[in-house]
Amino acid sequence: MGKGTTWPSEKSTFSDPITGASITQWTDYLAHSYHLYFTNNGWYDGGSKLLVCSERENAINLYSLDTTNGQLTQLTDLDKKLPIGIQGTYINPQKDEAYFTYGKSIVAIHLKTYEETVIYTKPDGYQFSNLSCTADGQTLCFGLSEDLSQSISTNLSGGYVGFEETEAARPHCQIYLLTLATGEAKVIHEEQRWIGHVNASPTQSHVISFCHEGPWEKVDHRIWAMNIETGEVWKIRDGEPNQYAGHEYWHADGIHIGYHGFTDSLARNDGKFLGYAKYDNSTSEEFEFPYQNMHIHSNDATLIVGDGQQASAYHGERYQDCIFLWKKTADGMEGPRVLCKHRGSFQVQNVHVHPRLTPDGTQVLYTSDRTGYGNVYVVDVPDFYNLPKVIDGRLVKD
Repeated sequence: MGKGTTWPSEKSTFSDPITGASITQWTDYLAHSYHLYFTNNGWYDGGSKLLVCSERENAINLYSLDTTNGQLTQLTDLDKKLPIGIQGTYINPQKDEAYFTYGKSIVAIHLKTYEETVIYTKPDGYQFSNLSCTADGQTLCFGLSEDLSQSISTNLSGGYVGFEETEAARPHCQIYLLTLATGEAKVIHEEQRWIGHVNASPTQSHVISFCHEGPWEKVDHRIWAMNIETGEVWKIRDGEPNQYAGHEYWHADGIHIGYHGFTDSLARNDGKFLGYAKYDNSTSEEFEFPYQNMHIHSNDATLIVGDGQQASAYHGERYQDCIFLWKKTADGMEGPRVLCKHRGSFQVQNVHVHPRLTPDGTQVLYTSDRTGYGNVYVVDVPDFYNLPKVIDGRLVKD
């Protein structure tokens, strides 16, 4: 089988054992399947299709999931011996085209014809980080990091092996801007710091965010923004020295950047917080909470989803393997409330839960290897106040 092959629906539905929320399992194959990275919107064609990745038939490829009938269509036919960055695939917001890294190249794929075009080839001695497309659909932003594989043994996708060592080595890194119409690529920022998570604002074509990668408590500062027209670079959330925020993502308005973090101060509730800031730092808001998440996501500040990782060990059942919701009210941020069990292992990057609210906020998309293999799920979001809280290790309903 190859490009253009269709697979019949693998869809099934069940109710969450804790909350009764309706969950749809979209993939069911004896190999890992997973959705795009949580900062990347994989929905297209009016929301009727979703880009997913699957390793079926002992290959790693990009698929289109038709959510009207569950059918999967294979879009690529890639050589698994080459580095493949399909989990970081980014859809052009203005046309039927998406982009991913493959070997030494960035590839554009037309989402209707499946035609692929190499649009950039990286220089030797560097590795790709992620890429994203500006809101006007005209340019790609992406990072290149000095290749230190000869001196540092790494497996960043499987246990973050070499993570601290790579940050400490201060690799030479660059941010590129690639004009899609002409193929012109130019360096717009570079420094002797490990740069990652180059994310374009979904509405402001001149603004991107990026991070200084590494253990959050060891980097000089995690979250940065940049005006790609002027070259100006500035910190987002320049807080106290003992506060560390990251896993930043853009709200749908393209104006605010969400994040979560922790502090080594006991002044906060268990040292955890989540928040958001306007990209020019003119406004910001933060909320304390006692739970550790690997990732959070939201379309705005009103409803936030996180993938669990409860910090405190309670007697009895620990609810860290749940998807949680927070709701902003006039009194602050209420929650978390349990939406469903995800039972994800976080064993490797491909099967991180990476919850993401759908554009209309009615469902949460996530990946879980609850069955032994990673699969793609969506869970319906019921009324927030009908969901249980976790209090002292117990589920409590209003």
